[in-house]
Amino acid sequence: MASIRLEKLRKEFGDLVAVEGLNLEIADGQFAALLGPSGCGKTTTMNMIAGLEVPTSGDIYFAGRRITDVPPGKRGVGFVFQNYAIFTHMSVYQNLSFGLKVHGRPEAELRREVGKVAELLQITHMLDMNAGRLSVNDMQKVALGRSMITNPRIFLLDEPFSNLDAAFRAYMRAELKRIQREVKQTMIYVTHDQVEAMSMADKIAVLYCGQLYQWGTPDEVYNQPVNIFVARFIGSPNMNFMPCTYQAENGEGFLAQKSGDGRVAVDDRRRQLLDQRSGSADLILGIRPEHLHVYPQPTPATLWQGTAYAMEPLGPKTVVHVQVGRDIIQIIAPPDYRPRVGEPQWIAFDLEYMHIFDGSSHHVIR
Repeated sequence: MASIRLEKLRKEFGDLVAVEGLNLEIADGQFAALLGPSGCGKTTTMNMIAGLEVPTSGDIYFAGRRITDVPPGKRGVGFVFQNYAIFTHMSVYQNLSFGLKVHGRPEAELRREVGKVAELLQITHMLDMNAGRLSVNDMQKVALGRSMITNPRIFLLDEPFSNLDAAFRAYMRAELKRIQREVKQTMIYVTHDQVEAMSMADKIAVLYCGQLYQWGTPDEVYNQPVNIFVARFIGSPNMNFMPCTYQAENGEGFLAQKSGDGRVAVDDRRRQLLDQRSGSADLILGIRPEHLHVYPQPTPATLWQGTAYAMEPLGPKTVVHVQVGRDIIQIIAPPDYRPRVGEPQWIAFDLEYMHIFDGSSHHVIR
């Protein structure tokens, strides 16, 4: 195993800057996810770590040793890709043992190591089967085992579950997390799927346009997003965003909705921050759907009034869309809450979970 440190890593393809000045430190034995939309630089970063791409500038370190110029074959890196790379004309056993066999390991060691990996992946019963007759789900398990058996220092996975069906994808997320905990291996998982990153990773690097926007635990990127992009990209349904202005009255501070009459008080800490700002006319209030509550009539807790705009029944919950002024707000409600479109609705806030963003820079105000 090995820790990984990236220092001012940059990669250019002609005029395109794919990765720009990336600084990142992944601890030994940590499960890290590189998360972002297509074209954000996550796969390019992984390829530079593996040695498949040469950085334009910057350095890469494994366990404190600079390996920027070390050939890929000498970095001790294992791969699993989206398109499973297995020999379909061979048996599962032959696929798993291939990496050790080409290095001249004795047959007794092959049997022992294949048995260990097959048991870990729960595919012992498949060892004699022809790999070409496996399901796509099982082929990806074999591809995972082929990389694991060589005991790489670092394990790189590039969207390996994208081709799997939804149920098996959820199963493999839990399995991969279990396996990583057992082998205590440093893993980097590249994905555009926030559910994969949130459910498996110890820490997540959120990338956009070649830049690192946030590096933190799943709880940190979800509950303390540094900007609107991270807040919007993480979470489903998405965070609500409402353009607001700041108003100070009698020692209290309020955010007033620009497109309607909605107004919400801010706590003393935020009021002091906003009082110090010279321009508070361009702010954005952000709050997640699970931190809002909707009622068919006013209560002492309700602050805003709107009208039911649409409903999404999702089994254990209903996502209610409420129009307040010109803003449409999503709220997670109980499964049996089904107001009719156009009916009045009243909204309450969990104020401690409210986020305030600068309307120009889109950075959070803390």
